[in-house]
Amino acid sequence: MTFSLAIVGRPNVGKSTLFNRLVGRKLALVDDRPGVTRDRREGDGRLGDLTFRLVDTAGLEEADAASLEGRMRGQTEAAIGAADAILFMIDARAGLTPTDHAFAALVRRAGKPTLVIANKSEGRSAEAGAIEAYALGLGTPIPVSAEHGEGLSNLYDALCAALPEQTRRRTAAEEEAHADVDAARPIKVAVLGRPNAGKSTLINRLLGEDRLLTGPEAGITRDSISVELEWRGRRFEFYDTAGLRKRARIDDKIEKLSAADGLRAMKFAEVVIVLMDSERPFEDQDLRIADLVIREGRAIVLGYNKADLVTDPRVLTKLREEADHWLPQVKGVPIVHLSGLTGRGLDKLLESVVEAHRIWNIRIATNPLNRFLQEATDAHPPPAVSGRRVKIRYMTQAKARPPSFVLFCSRADAIPESYLRYLTHGLRDNFGLPGVPIRFTLREKDNPYDRSKDG
Repeated sequence: MTFSLAIVGRPNVGKSTLFNRLVGRKLALVDDRPGVTRDRREGDGRLGDLTFRLVDTAGLEEADAASLEGRMRGQTEAAIGAADAILFMIDARAGLTPTDHAFAALVRRAGKPTLVIANKSEGRSAEAGAIEAYALGLGTPIPVSAEHGEGLSNLYDALCAALPEQTRRRTAAEEEAHADVDAARPIKVAVLGRPNAGKSTLINRLLGEDRLLTGPEAGITRDSISVELEWRGRRFEFYDTAGLRKRARIDDKIEKLSAADGLRAMKFAEVVIVLMDSERPFEDQDLRIADLVIREGRAIVLGYNKADLVTDPRVLTKLREEADHWLPQVKGVPIVHLSGLTGRGLDKLLESVVEAHRIWNIRIATNPLNRFLQEATDAHPPPAVSGRRVKIRYMTQAKARPPSFVLFCSRADAIPESYLRYLTHGLRDNFGLPGVPIRFTLREKDNPYDRSKDG
């Protein structure tokens, strides 16, 4: 069953960019200047197996009805009235503006299912703006990057939830197949490591053919090469990358470009395999690469390559202790003993990738989160600061990929990092979140009796 969607919002938040992304063609003009779009523009959009009529609208502005801006607004209101659902877009980097609040009220009065799209969410600096969008009262914001095509799987899920009748065929097919949206598309996996760690050899062994150049020389791989693989009904898209050395040691322009390309592949991946040489594991550069992956918020798997060369069994048993010591921010990260040359451990590696991807996408309901929070704060209350107790009122999960949580508290600046680590360990243990980055955002609730903020 087809349906229609109207993209609305204030000027220059990226409506036309999203329109072009969903229709698959550059039909709408896009420019940094606000107000480029004036008329309603329609096109046939597609997202996964959903097809719909999509309407791009002019930026909403307060203006006299007879003026050009007023007539543009009239076109937008007509599109809202004709649509089955509304995509209300904000700029996550800029945060909410009074204009966003004013037009959120207009959209709310329309009584249509509304999805809040927090666009330009590709960087960590945009997280606060996306979280701030809860204040619109239009539901959970969906972080996306229309420019880079990120977050569209979350938009797919939200459309299915908002329009169950129109999307029933697709969701019924999912239930019959006992598969989620991610099962239908490949898991994007980047393989990173130092030069000559065996990345290309590993991917060749997974493919069963010599698809990538390999050899004893370090630095053979320059471009990030993408190859597809199917294993036990799951599809993967693997990215082979150039070896990453310390930045101070890189003086060749080609190597600099190769390193930048490898880091770009990491940013677009969902799971990253950090491949270590079994004869020299957990060197400084291995830890730097792992830290980059963690800070980027990707799921991570440690590959202990060339394990067939290790004869001392004590080395293998010590790895778990070393991983948790050197990478406490992803405690419990999976470690796979493997050999790209002989094929040892490859099934275990792919199992670990699938499991890490599942945990990275996990969502936890607010009620069990707050039961956990109550038990955790009862057992170990936040420390008092200057004789005043810090109160943590409640928490919610703002997004997945990686799991990110918002803590609403009385004094956000007074909660020490050690207490956040305590809560992080508790979340891992209670909800089964080993080996993925966990992020917290602290928010203070406004005091209704504080008149110092009054104008």
